[in-house]
Amino acid sequence: MTDGAVTEAAHVLVAADKFKGSLTAVQVAERVTAGIRHVVPDVRVEALPVADGGDGTVAAAVAAGFERRELRVTGPLGEPVTAAFALRGTTAVVEMAEASGLQLLPEGVFAPLTATTHGSGELLRAALDAGARTIVFGVGGSATTDGGAGMLAALGARFLDGDGEPVGPGGGGLRDLATADLSGLDPRFADVDLVLASDVDNPLTGPKGAPAVFAPQKGATERDVEVLDAALTHYVAVLEEAIGPRAAEAAASPGAGGAGGIGYGALVGLGASFRPGIELMLDILGFTDALGRATLVITGEGSLDEQTLHGKAPAGVAAAARAADVDVVAVCGRLALPPEALGRAGIRRAYALTDLEPDTARCIAEAGPLLERLASRLAEDFLR
Repeated sequence: MTDGAVTEAAHVLVAADKFKGSLTAVQVAERVTAGIRHVVPDVRVEALPVADGGDGTVAAAVAAGFERRELRVTGPLGEPVTAAFALRGTTAVVEMAEASGLQLLPEGVFAPLTATTHGSGELLRAALDAGARTIVFGVGGSATTDGGAGMLAALGARFLDGDGEPVGPGGGGLRDLATADLSGLDPRFADVDLVLASDVDNPLTGPKGAPAVFAPQKGATERDVEVLDAALTHYVAVLEEAIGPRAAEAAASPGAGGAGGIGYGALVGLGASFRPGIELMLDILGFTDALGRATLVITGEGSLDEQTLHGKAPAGVAAAARAADVDVVAVCGRLALPPEALGRAGIRRAYALTDLEPDTARCIAEAGPLLERLASRLAEDFLR
């Protein structure tokens, strides 16, 4: 399809992620659809909101036909929160950010040393109780850096200090860890296919590990990062005494550092496997079938930048569409990629809210109406 071409049989697939802080993926699809139909009222538009394992993953699954299940769990600060997972048949989509995410913290409040993943373990147990035998575990958007210890404790593991008492919550508590016992973990995980969906492949510790790379985003100071890295290194050593060399092997595995190290806890304690989040989610959401009906794909996220090219949702959507020889254009709040980089990713053109409104604060506040206008401009270029 070329710019300006009229296509009688156009079928548009909107497969975009959220615009973080302003629009959910579902809202992005609604606004893009409305903007297109201002220009081409009768065009067929199919919405398939996508996610890469971070916050918004459960919402994307629900939009694709999964059932939403809610329950009260332990939040990252230890207080009860309402969280949800998605279920269809014996497949569950569990999003750790629902129970242990940054978005659950009060504005301006961080707890880098004490935030816990306990509630994520409670969500996983609820998915098992609901009959799940395949669990897609989206790990991203966390408030935590506890190596998944809180999650494992919720599922029956014991982490004790020198006095035989449970260690304190969060990565900071692991400094006092003396013994670890995984023998009480829920035995049902032996019969479950648990797949980590993550857009990061970092190891647990070291210069590219969870504390060094991600903890500063969760309020950690330089000293906190040092404390957390040492505590998680100690955690691995104690687990090595308990279960042998696979504890250290798992710590170095891609994805172990996902969501403050919850990836490590799932790998070492629950027998999880790792897969890039967007690839896994596209499979779960039925993207291949939808792509087969499309003549144009619209993807996007809040900021199209270098990170986008490393496993984020738009890159995964564009790669799959390019393989099927379907044109892809993108919408975003902010564009920080040159045309050549977009082209290499398989994206023909990107439309940014900042093209219409250079003030970033207004872009965020008025993202919905601006996105409709942007989608109309896109439709003029690609569907008229």
